[in-house]
Amino acid sequence: MTVPLPFTVLIPARLASTRLPEKPLADIGGAPMVVRVAQRARLSCAIRCVVAADSPSIVSACLEHGVEALLTRADHPSGSDRLAEACDQLGLRDDAVVVNVQGDEPLIEPALIDAVAAMLAMNSDVSMSTAAHAVDSVADFVNPNVVKVVLDQRQQAIYFSRAPIPWWRDGFAEAIVALPQPAPLRHIGIYGYRAGFLRQFPALSPAPLETLESLEQLRAIWHGHSIAVHVTDHAPGPGVDTPEDLARVRLLFKA
Repeated sequence: MTVPLPFTVLIPARLASTRLPEKPLADIGGAPMVVRVAQRARLSCAIRCVVAADSPSIVSACLEHGVEALLTRADHPSGSDRLAEACDQLGLRDDAVVVNVQGDEPLIEPALIDAVAAMLAMNSDVSMSTAAHAVDSVADFVNPNVVKVVLDQRQQAIYFSRAPIPWWRDGFAEAIVALPQPAPLRHIGIYGYRAGFLRQFPALSPAPLETLESLEQLRAIWHGHSIAVHVTDHAPGPGVDTPEDLARVRLLFKA
């Protein structure tokens, strides 16, 4: 696998969370969750791993555990805006490769981070990269919280949707008891960018499809930018959105 060097991992961390208050600071095995994410990211080929936080308490917690962190504005509407500010604070060149690792993925595989970075190295014509894996259950296929993606022959994204895609012609006339073939792909929420595009992205007007689906990555496609997708054989470790998720991850981490 070709990995671009150097590349930087940025981890956006926002203190407010509707379903799990102060989620980045939730303890997992004696350290805050955002610190556990950074520790996993450090096992990748990244030369630098930085948490971009909206709260001094997150920055302090990271520094106490030897994790580099910086304080960004608290009023950013999205993680992409926060990362754009982080690129400026870090003085990253426009051609620098950045991988956005979500701050609620404490079990993320370092190899997946490398693969997403490598997609940018192998595809000079794309603006972004991300990852996906095969859906293995009908329940996930029809679940709107499981985002699906369809690809072209170059392994670039055609569309992302909360709907079950791709859909067969007679799907509405048949009970959904099996998955279509080829197997649908579940999108994994990790992104690679060049810093120059990351700086431009917040200035792009929101796309109608983005608003409809509540999927920010559709803005890039709507504006004519390509997204390369790494298809992995392995589903990622569980993320943390709810107290139940946190309890599950704590048990997995302990094991």
